[in-house]
Parts: sequence; C-alpha cells; structure tokens
Amino acid sequence: MERVILHSDLNNFYASVECLYNPALRGKPVAVSGNPEARHGIVLAKNYAAKACGVATGNPLWMAKEKCPDIVFVPPHYDLYMKYSQIAREIYSEYTDQVEPFGLDECWLDVTGSTHLFGGGKAIADKLRERIKFELGVTASVGVSYNKIFAKLGSDMKKPDATTVITSDRFREIVWPLSVNDILYVGRATHKKLKLYGIKTIGDLAQADQNFLKILLGQNGIMLWMFANGLDTSPVSNIGAKSLIKSIGNSTTAPRDLVTDEDIRITLMVLCESVSARMREYGFVCNTVQIGVRDNELHSYERQGRLYYPNRTARSLLEKSFELYKHNHTSGKPVRSLSVRACKLSLNESEQLSLLPEISDIQKRETLESTVDTIRSRFGHFSIQNGLLLSDSQLSSLNPKEDHVIHPESFFKT
Repeated sequence: MERVILHSDLNNFYASVECLYNPALRGKPVAVSGNPEARHGIVLAKNYAAKACGVATGNPLWMAKEKCPDIVFVPPHYDLYMKYSQIAREIYSEYTDQVEPFGLDECWLDVTGSTHLFGGGKAIADKLRERIKFELGVTASVGVSYNKIFAKLGSDMKKPDATTVITSDRFREIVWPLSVNDILYVGRATHKKLKLYGIKTIGDLAQADQNFLKILLGQNGIMLWMFANGLDTSPVSNIGAKSLIKSIGNSTTAPRDLVTDEDIRITLMVLCESVSARMREYGFVCNTVQIGVRDNELHSYERQGRLYYPNRTARSLLEKSFELYKHNHTSGKPVRSLSVRACKLSLNESEQLSLLPEISDIQKRETLESTVDTIRSRFGHFSIQNGLLLSDSQLSSLNPKEDHVIHPESFFKT
C-alpha cells in the first residue's frame, strides 16, 4: 500500500501570531525582529505584506526599513509561538500518532492508516487547514504525497492556506521543472556547486550521473538524487519520540563585548543553567558539551569535549565549556556571542547511586538543581540565583535563545 504523507507548514508563523494578538497590526507590513539595543537587530520573520516589499529573513532592520518604509517591527514572543505550535500538534495527533516536528511551524504526518476513517490525503489536509484557521486563527499550507520530501515540497509550492498534491504517477511533471534549490537540504553552497555544472532544476538533478554527484557532493549527492527521483523512504516518527532529539542548546548575543574571563563565565553560566534545566525537562543526560564562540570581528568557531561522567548539571556543563573556551580562544579578541550545546544525549532512566566521590558529588548537585527548578517554576526564574550571576546584573539577565535540535540537519524556517 502506498504511503500517504502530509507536511503542514503554518504560514508566516511568528508574524501571524503577532498580528493575531495585536489587531492593530493587521493589514500592515510586519516583521518580528531582534532588539537592536541588545545587538539582535535583524528580521527574524515577516508577513506577506513585508515580503512583497522585498523584506527577507535575516535582513538588518535598517535594510528592511529601506525596502519598506511603513514596516512595523515587533519583538518576538517565543512563549506564544510554543503555545500555538503545541496546539497545532495536538490537532495533528487526532488524525495520526505519526507526527514528526520540523521546527516550531512545520510537521510531517503519516496518515496512511487513517484514510479509512477520515478520507484520502487531500481530504485530511483540507480538514487540517480548516481546523487550524478556526481554532488557532492562523493559516497553513499542506503538501500531500507518498514521501516526506515531496510532501514538504508541496507545502512550499502554494501559500498561504492551500493544499498541494504530488502523486507518484505525476511527480515528474510537477516537481522536475522546479529549481533544484527547492528540494530539501539543497542549501546555498550546494546550489552554487550544482549550478556550476548546469544542474539547475530538480529534473536535471534526477537525470544526473550518480557517480558524478557522489564525487561532487559525497554521499549527500546520492541522497539528493534519490530525493529528486521520488525514492525517499524515510519514516515519519511517532509523536513524542524522544530519540528524535539529538542535542539541546542555547545561544545569546551579549549586550556588550565580553572581555574578561569573568564576563565569559557569567554568560556561560546563564546558558548552562538553561540547557541543564531543559535536559531535566526531557529526561536526558549528555556525554559531550559543545561551545560556539563569535568574536567582535564576527569570526566564529565551535569546539566540543567529553564529560568525565554523563550528566546534566549546570556546574559540569560550565566547567567543560569554560575549559573549552580557555583552551581554544587564543586570539584574545573580545567575544560577541556564545552558545552551549549538550550533545550525545541518552535517557536518564536507570541511574544508580555511586560510591565514587566524583559521581556522588554530581548526583547530589543534580538533586540541588532539580530543587532550584521547582522553586523557579513556582516563584519565577529570578527568585533564586547562582552567586556568580549576582556580580553583573546586565549579563545575568540575558535571555538565551533556545535551539533544541530535533534532527542533526534540522533548521527553523519561518
């Protein structure tokens, strides 16, 4: 039996939620943006009115204003986006338990086993769009196909509020004329390489020599060839499958350059506390810590190291991340932004008490930090603070940007 796969994409998600909560924004060009005073002054998302003026995600605010003088900038409200994303997923789960998130605003659904209850793929897609519009107040575009790649391609083809069907017997006439960078995982660098060799459409990619693509792009070349020929067989994961989460990380751009070791430690502590709390929420420990550093000349690098013992305490994350920073940041240049990521995650399901003093100390620390989580959930984040953070109120009040990764290749696209 041929699979029936849907890909639902909430249209202009961030900007749509903002316009929903502030009716005064409706009908105006709107961009969700970072705070220029905190040096986050770029467009994070935009609505169709702003897009029509040429405003693009990642544009500096001055450029967006130049393109669209009437544009209205609003700050992001991630709590609202998370809330609406969760409601959408609850709607999807009424039709199938095979729901795989791809960022906050996108999900794949395998409804193969549900068609005898709810009708064919298009009927289910149309019902989802209707319910999302009525229950959430935003619109969605849904692609329907027999594999995940073409389902996502379908949701991208018609926006907003549309259903696009790509069948196995007609995919060549629908998909092959499209630009090669319309297919998933063909980024800017890959697109540039393919264009150099005359591969401009998905059809060109589908008919290219596999050995040549492997030489040009490695194993990814074979993967993309299979995608273009409709041979993707990757499954849609079950809803709530924790094994999907490959890493949990947070990052921040500091309000001022970080010059001293104390500046770095304070900022890392804010990030490590956030990552640590998120791991406890999901029930994970990590084996590896990765840091990302960007200096004030916008040069960046990432480094990672293994922990002595898999755990999730903020103290262990801080010690390892600071060690990585000291060992690798040899230029001495002031730092503009930092990130901390917990990698090689495993479920913390059967931990035993240990007599080894190092491990026993980690377990005691875990109990303490869990208690801190409880206090903060009841009385607010700043109701209890690490003493290190009291030495600089500006850095200790940073708002890290959560970036927990569902797939190694995953990205948020709004």
